[in-house]
Formats: sequence, C-alpha cells, structure tokens
Amino acid sequence: PQTPSQLKWEKETHEFGTIEQGKPVSYEFTFTNTTSKDVTLTNVKASCGCTATNYTKTAIKPGERGIVTATYNAAAGGAFHKTVTVMTSEENSAPKIITIKGTVKANEVPATVAPSK
Repeated sequence: PQTPSQLKWEKETHEFGTIEQGKPVSYEFTFTNTTSKDVTLTNVKASCGCTATNYTKTAIKPGERGIVTATYNAAAGGAFHKTVTVMTSEENSAPKIITIKGTVKANEVPATVAPSK
C-alpha cells in the first residue's frame, strides 16, 4: 500500500484570484524534506497543456527545501482549477497533488458593426 509523501508542503493550493487572459502567471510551491533520506522529484506532471512546470531536479537532502513552479497560461476566460501531480523517490509514496486556481478575465473584443445597407 502507498503511504503519503513525507515532504512538508508550505501550501498545497494557490488561488491566483482574477488574472488576465493570455498573460502567464506562476506560483512557486515550496516544500521541506522531513525524511531521513535524500529525496528526488521523479516526475512532475500538469493536468493539461496550459500549465507548465519546473522543479528542483537535484536530490533534496533531509531538512532542505525544494520547489515546484506551476505556470498557467490562460487561453480562455472563466474559472480554472488545475492540478500538478508530484512523484518522488520515496519508497511506496503516493503521488502528491498540488492545485492552482482562479478566474480568467476574458479579453474584451470590440464588437464588429454590421455594415448598413
């Protein structure tokens, strides 16, 4: 059976609030290795192509901090709720799900005026 990761996350969900369409926003999730062994992030996968990830690629020693950055590029207006799945080198540990959410303010498109006949 899988056990929860022993990494201690500062935050597991980040609320961006209202963001502008087409302007990427990023949030850096930080965590501390509370285990007695070095831990490596083995896979960090976003739930969709609109979210890019970057993360600490080196082994994180006990007591040290690492980061996972989630960058969301809103293509459409409206509310969003995206997840990033983090897998570690910890033995039998379950993947950690971190979340970004908010609302995208759609760009105002000027109304086209139909030509009069």
